[in-house]
Amino acid sequence: MTARITLLDEARIGLRSLIDRVEDIAAPTLRLGVTGLSRAGKTVFTTALVHALIRGGRLPVFDAANSGRITSAALKPQPDDAVPRFAYEDHLRQITVERVWPASTTRISELRLVITYAPPRGGERTLTLDLVDYPGEWLLDLPLLDMSFADFSRTSLALARDPARAAMASPFLSTLAATAASGPENETSARQLAATFTTYLAACRTERVAMSLLPPGRFLMPGDLEGSPALTFAPLDIPSGTTPRAGSLAAMMERRFEAYKSAVVRPFFRDHFARLDRQIVLVDALSALNAGPAALADLERALDSILAAFRLGRNSLVSALFRPRVERVLFAATKADHLHHTSHDRLEAILQRLVDRALTRAKAEGALFDVAALSAVRATREASVNRSGQLLPAIVGTPEAGQEVHGHVFDGQEEVGVFPGDLPQVPDSLFEPGGTGFRGLSAADGVDADFRFVRFRPPAGIGAGAPLPHIRLDRALQFLLGDRLA
Repeated sequence: MTARITLLDEARIGLRSLIDRVEDIAAPTLRLGVTGLSRAGKTVFTTALVHALIRGGRLPVFDAANSGRITSAALKPQPDDAVPRFAYEDHLRQITVERVWPASTTRISELRLVITYAPPRGGERTLTLDLVDYPGEWLLDLPLLDMSFADFSRTSLALARDPARAAMASPFLSTLAATAASGPENETSARQLAATFTTYLAACRTERVAMSLLPPGRFLMPGDLEGSPALTFAPLDIPSGTTPRAGSLAAMMERRFEAYKSAVVRPFFRDHFARLDRQIVLVDALSALNAGPAALADLERALDSILAAFRLGRNSLVSALFRPRVERVLFAATKADHLHHTSHDRLEAILQRLVDRALTRAKAEGALFDVAALSAVRATREASVNRSGQLLPAIVGTPEAGQEVHGHVFDGQEEVGVFPGDLPQVPDSLFEPGGTGFRGLSAADGVDADFRFVRFRPPAGIGAGAPLPHIRLDRALQFLLGDRLA
């Protein structure tokens, strides 16, 4: 990652890290990053993690809680006054009272939790847990720091012209074909190209297509940058080896691409991402399985790009002080409650297959990795359904309003038992060359799709003061925090 940031950035990272480590002597602190691509459940996971530490619950795999060594956990003011606070109380109310899932993460937020615990050797200690919740789409922007505008254009247009995306990209590609990159800079042309490019990216995120690799990330979550020149550019067809002429549209787009990196990507890396100690990456593999083989292949590429963004490895004294590394990364397939427990290990195996290529490259750095299938807040319970005299393992829950199965549209109030189908025992069958492993919504009429996982509302009857039902949240807590509470 040395080519991605300047020497000044490195100096700032080193100084900030040194300050963090000095403060860590007085109050041991762990900065945990929580991320994932759209609809992966970042907000729900962070809310459930905090609730489990504060309220407790059934956490048999999480040793510190199961053995009673955690004596208390309390929220404290966060360290960064310029970063929004994670709205824990609001999100908990939405889940437990309103029975709706919180809105997707569109910005970075933080929350500080101070955990008091008794180590096995006796006495009492504290661990300050700083949670940093941010959109996974921002991680997909980090490779842009190594790219020129020509590189970005070449990569983006290759994706847009891929058969799996060509239909969504058609309006943008038509606008691009009618635009002369070598012509004079023109604000109207720039805005039109940026708008059609953004519309194409948004279309790739719909349930039927469910693509994941969609940089630049801020185009779909612009926040207070909406309408700014830094978000008003698009890839252009630029001949290889040419330099845009001064005053041309290509030079204008190149300038704005560099502004995007300077104003958006580099500050995120320097001020937040480079300071993380550990990371969980939440993955919505079920949406990719719903959509089809192209979506699954695209998710694999996105996860590979995400892992490549991390500075991985065990921290030495020097690296801990001046160039911190991420020591542990957990990849977690969310929405395990949308499957019967007999398929949980199969979902985990699919995730392992998705990240195998990336993990093989990264393990040499000495970081610890794990994969898990989990549900931070369990929305279903298990049952059996009788279909033509055969008992099938099913899940029971309340589908969200508008969800549809075999032509039946749910109203958000009806509880139903669903046989979600069986995931394959050997995940390699889903990754056959040419996308022939299974049928998805993107290539079928919905009835013929091999998988159809509906979205469920949060369960009825849970309260903010009671433990939240979950699947394997304790396993995630043990991997991410267990050694620091021992």
